Formats: sequence, C-alpha cells, structure tokens
Amino acid sequence: MRKRIGMSLFGVIVCAISVGIFKIAALGVDPFQSFMAGLDALVPIKFGTLYVITNAVMLLFALVFDRHYIGIATFINLFLLGYITQFTYEFLQTIIINPSIFVRVICLVVGVVIICFGSAFYMTADLGVSTYDAIALIIVNTWKKGKFQYIRIITDLVCVTIGIALFLAAGGELINVPTIVGVGTIITAFFMGPLIEFFNVYIARPFLKGKKIIS
Repeated sequence: MRKRIGMSLFGVIVCAISVGIFKIAALGVDPFQSFMAGLDALVPIKFGTLYVITNAVMLLFALVFDRHYIGIATFINLFLLGYITQFTYEFLQTIIINPSIFVRVICLVVGVVIICFGSAFYMTADLGVSTYDAIALIIVNTWKKGKFQYIRIITDLVCVTIGIALFLAAGGELINVPTIVGVGTIITAFFMGPLIEFFNVYIARPFLKGKKIIS
C-alpha cells in the first residue's frame, strides 16, 4: 500500500508538471484542461485554487452516485495537481520568455511524454481515479448508459466546447483558441493511450511488482 500511495503521489506530481509544460507550449491541452483553461481565463482566481474548487464540485457528483471510484489518489489529484501546475507554469515563464514555435513544439513533445509517464504510475497504483474520470465511469458502469469509449468522447467534447466558450466569454480572441484547444488536444485524445500502456508494461507494473524494469 505504501508503494501504491507513493506511485500515486509521484504520478500526480509528474502529470501536474506536464500540464504546466503544456501551458507554456500553448498548442492545446487535454480536453479537461482545456475546460480549466477557459474557466481560468474567466474566473479571477489562482489556477491552483480554481482547480480544487472545480474538482470538489465533481467529487460531490461522484460521492452521490457512486463512491467506488473515489480513493486516496482522487484526493492527491484534487489537492495537489492544480497548485503544482500553477507553480510549474509560473516558474517556466521566468526561464522560457516569448518561446519560438520550435521551443513550443519541443515543450509539447516533452509534455506528452511526461504526462503519459506520470499517468502510467497513477493508473497502475489503482487507488482511485480523478473526479473527471469518475464521471464517465459512473455514466457507463453505474447508470449503464453506453460504452466507455463513446461516453468519454462525449465528455471530452463537452469539456472542449465549454472551454472554448468560457475563453471567448472572458475576452479571448478566436485566433488564440488553438492555445487551449489545438494540436496538443488532438495528440492527447488519440495518442496518449498507446504511450501510457508502454510505460505501464515496461516501467510502472514491473516497479509495483518489484521486478527488474526492462530498458
């Protein structure tokens, strides 16, 4: 259990750092973070605090309809990810000033690899899911409404749509929408799965079982 908690903590921290890198890249983030980016543009609250409040609302949804998916990792994600992302983004802004498109692409690639690496540890620990992940799981497994892959696509599309609407409502220009919903969003939607599974098979699962990690 201690190893699983450590893996959850490590995974969340790595994922949070990756989101900060995604924000520096400004080429699009994953669907839920695109929603958070739009909300962050509209609500005058620090990102870390806003993340906690938003996830606390979704946590209430999960607690009411199915507590099965809530665990230690859920709360680690809820209370840490937003603040670590905020710190990472603010720190990177001091050392990566007005990045060129080349630097932004490099940040995007690094961000994708890191978020998949962290997600592998977080998922393999199996101590609960994020409040956002719980919503799709409850709709599918508790309410018996469709298959997960289709429900997840719908929830992702809802997040992206609301994120864009909030961004524009906050005064953001249409030309800048790709900074929150762009190529990075497409990559995370379609290519994260295989890379996460690679890290699961060769690093996270062997680590949990105490086996030699294959290089």
